[in-house]
Amino acid sequence: MNVAEQNIEAPVAAGLSAAKLVEFYRLMYLSRRTDDREIMLKRQQKIFFQVSCAGHEALLVAAGMAMKPGYDWFFPYYRDRALCLALGNTVEEQLLQSVGAADDTASGGRQMPSHWASKKLNIVSASSSTATQCLHAIGCAEAGRYFTHHPKSAAKVAGDYREFKDVRFHGDEVVYVSIGEGSTSQGEFWESLNTASNSMLPVVYVIEDNGYAISTPVEANTPGGNISRLIANFPNFHFAEVDGTDAIASYEAMVEAVAYCRAGLGPAVVHGHVTRPYSHSLSDDEKLYRSKEELEADSLRDPILRMEMWLIRQGILDAAGINELQRKVDEEVQRASDRALEAVLPKPDSILRHVYSEDLKPTDARFSTPVEFTADQNERTMLDLINNCLRDEMARDERVVVFGEDVADATRDKALRAGKIKGKGGVFKVTHGLQKEFGSDRVWNSPLAEANIVGRAIGMAVRGMKPVVEIQFFDYIWPAMHQMRNELALMRWRSNGAFDCPLVMRVPTGGYLTGGSIYHSQSGESIFTHTPGVRIVMPSNALDAIGLLRTAIRCDDPVIFLEHKRLYRETFGRSAYPGPNYSIPFGKARIVKPGKDLTVITYGAVVPRALQAAQRMEREHGKDIEVIDLRSLAPYDWEAIAESVRKTSKVIVAHEDMLSWGYGAEIAARIGDELFHDLDGPVRRVGAMDTFVAYQPLLEDVILPQAEHLFQAMVELAAF
Repeated sequence: MNVAEQNIEAPVAAGLSAAKLVEFYRLMYLSRRTDDREIMLKRQQKIFFQVSCAGHEALLVAAGMAMKPGYDWFFPYYRDRALCLALGNTVEEQLLQSVGAADDTASGGRQMPSHWASKKLNIVSASSSTATQCLHAIGCAEAGRYFTHHPKSAAKVAGDYREFKDVRFHGDEVVYVSIGEGSTSQGEFWESLNTASNSMLPVVYVIEDNGYAISTPVEANTPGGNISRLIANFPNFHFAEVDGTDAIASYEAMVEAVAYCRAGLGPAVVHGHVTRPYSHSLSDDEKLYRSKEELEADSLRDPILRMEMWLIRQGILDAAGINELQRKVDEEVQRASDRALEAVLPKPDSILRHVYSEDLKPTDARFSTPVEFTADQNERTMLDLINNCLRDEMARDERVVVFGEDVADATRDKALRAGKIKGKGGVFKVTHGLQKEFGSDRVWNSPLAEANIVGRAIGMAVRGMKPVVEIQFFDYIWPAMHQMRNELALMRWRSNGAFDCPLVMRVPTGGYLTGGSIYHSQSGESIFTHTPGVRIVMPSNALDAIGLLRTAIRCDDPVIFLEHKRLYRETFGRSAYPGPNYSIPFGKARIVKPGKDLTVITYGAVVPRALQAAQRMEREHGKDIEVIDLRSLAPYDWEAIAESVRKTSKVIVAHEDMLSWGYGAEIAARIGDELFHDLDGPVRRVGAMDTFVAYQPLLEDVILPQAEHLFQAMVELAAF
């Protein structure tokens, strides 16, 4: 390769030998030529999308060479081709993603190119969403720290989700996360900085600042045009701002940042100023918004050319050596491209694979366990038994942690430990006593930021922990929607089963509160049941609550566990404690009241109201009404529904959420489609008015479905 006559292993610059510097350049050039090959394939219509790493190569190879693949953890974004190559990703693996091959190791043809993932390298599956990965990196770092402090919790245990989790951790591991300068406008970036700073987490942020978020220049995104100046006062951080087109300066900055984090001193930010010589993607034309002069000025900072000239000036490579290296790289890329274009494509019958766990589903028969009542036969509320379940599972499984807004007994826990205060334990007291019993590293208060809660939980669950997080009110779940819809639900499917995040989200929901008003009475379960990849359950009584929650914690899927606030302390549905192993499989409805004349399908707080109406129908009209409590909304028990409808031939579907576009519409439509010939009347729906829940109880009673509404629907349908 015409390396100058010298000891090629001796340090030359930034602690790198001549051989390492040549490899540094080779990886940069390999990344650029892989980009160029993708661009050609896209123009030939052999692939379907292209977004390049061009201009970012020096900073990203520096990051890859400063860290440890398969030891540290990585949450890259779509410009990080060079990082992944430096970590050990091959060109063929990257081009298999470009063609959408079945053997694409990142996603099996499910994601666009440049959505990196590698199980063996600890590169966690990335989405197209900007900055969401920042919170995953935080949760990942917290998990690494947790396993270091609780090493026994990492052991595999047969019988629940732990059986299928290979937990790996190191006491000095570092987590890498990268974003573009435009993504620093996203709230999740700032939320992640807060937690990284407060907890002094070993997270290295790499901000790849190429000056443009598609066509929007940095000064329009960032006040003052420089993110480093805005975040400079975050405590516990190491900050570095560097010319990201300078390979040596970038490597020095990355080595220093990684060392700071690995020493446990806190998080770090490396802000690299890079270029974007190609358009944002091949769907974009930067000449429409960037002048010729600007583009020419950028080209003078091209990191590939800068590194070439530096190697020649240092006598490490001559022109012939550069040419020989480039020839070999071009041949490598050509061979990888040829193989990728011949790769087998995924089969249609694979589409539904990994939407949910293939290993342990919450519908599994192992979750059908009997009640084992103890000597204490005192009846307990739904709230009590949820608390009992959390205690049981935290004692059983050290990987279970609980966090959310106000869920701890007391963040300032000195007085708590001294017994001077009782502690809070959530606004409804559901988690009361858990922190006192299990400690502040297993139960803690999150910032008031719902995306922070869910995003961190995703990062923890990816590592094999089982976070049970609380969103304080369903009404405030919406800031977390991005994390829930684009990350939580999709992690397993988009990575083709390589990564998953089976966590539990507890969410107090619903109205009937007398004064709950708009922002403390919302329902909206149909929004989440419309999202594949998550399981949704909603118990109506204490026994179902403990049984379903235990299944949610032990299963291998993400679960949204909806807890109706009105039912927390209701006398309806109380139960004695059923023992520490009682569980209920998802997708199994409960016949609350058998009947033969008419079926009511419902769930949640409408269950006791349906029972009231059914009892009145029996008294006043002699009609025998069957009431089915679905309990589990996704999946739901179609067999139980069909059996009941075939028996009664008349059906009402009732729910608390507004009538139009509600959960009941799907059930009603399927009954009409598949059971039409078994019906003796129209499928009726009962739900809330198509408006919001008002504060005045007089209005709330009219807006939400009451027993009277159900009774009138029963009377009308029974008349057919």
